[in-house]
Amino acid sequence: MKDINAFLKEVKQHPYIIIGGTIVIVAILMSLLAPFLTSFNPTNVDAKNRLLSPSITHPMGTDQYGRDIMSRVLFGTRSSIEVGVSVVLLTTILGGIAGIAAGYFPKLDNVIMRVLDGFMAFPGIIIAICLAAIWGAGKLNIILALSFAYFPKMARIVRSCVMTVKESDCVESARSVGAKNMYIIFKYILLNSLSPIIVQATFSFAMAILDEAALSFLGVGITPPNPSLGGMITDARDFMAVAPWGIFFPGFMIIVIVLGLNLLGDGLRDVLDPRLQGKY
Repeated sequence: MKDINAFLKEVKQHPYIIIGGTIVIVAILMSLLAPFLTSFNPTNVDAKNRLLSPSITHPMGTDQYGRDIMSRVLFGTRSSIEVGVSVVLLTTILGGIAGIAAGYFPKLDNVIMRVLDGFMAFPGIIIAICLAAIWGAGKLNIILALSFAYFPKMARIVRSCVMTVKESDCVESARSVGAKNMYIIFKYILLNSLSPIIVQATFSFAMAILDEAALSFLGVGITPPNPSLGGMITDARDFMAVAPWGIFFPGFMIIVIVLGLNLLGDGLRDVLDPRLQGKY
């Protein structure tokens, strides 16, 4: 890892990190402050005010049930971010354990990697859809389904880092003085593998938000009437000709958040990867 001061200096100068980080921070703040940014309950039905166009009272209009779209977008964003953070944490833990075990212990490598190869033979979204269909809709089930779909890629990245770091001089020196395996793993292996893990985590975050919206769109995501960006698009598609704002605003929020996370991930990759120095 780089010196922390040098790292922070490069982060402040990198346009992708500044733009992407700003977008992500604003989205998180909007989701956290959702109860204070709108006076409407996202699940309250008001049939008298259905399909209203954007106005001062309803800045993003209302849906076919008269629910305020702005409040649903804000609370839906909160749900998406909660899913994304949870998936990243579980993916990093599961992928880290599997990757370290495969990369550091040669006897386990072949067994673990063949199992992970079986997982990666299918697109992650297909695995997530199958697991969500088996376990049922709901936020917890979506988090578990997406985590199982994503962790093989994280495991392969961690394994690659471990196999490189474990042959370094510092690890050989630690072994020569009798250091235990767990000490070497936590002291040297993990610390020198953080850069690619952090970058992959940002991309996993973006994919989790995108796939959660896709699962909700298909009806196996967050259960209604709880707001979900993908579910809002599903509900509004039958009325897109007369009320296009019902699709535009949740879709635009998904695009902006995923764009911000991808920019942040690209920027962190540029800063943390020494092979890319001076190319931005």
